[in-house]
Amino acid sequence: MSIFNFQLPIAIGCDHAGFDCKEDLISFIEAEGLLFKDFGTFNKES
Repeated sequence: MSIFNFQLPIAIGCDHAGFDCKEDLISFIEAEGLLFKDFGTFNKES
């Protein structure tokens, strides 16, 4: 029995400097079929 509940979404957020890393992470999470909620930022501009 796993202690993790993969039905709950993963919360993701970053500042403008971490935007590219966040986009890579989202690609990985989507490929794994996991749920997530993106709380921003939504572009590189500050």
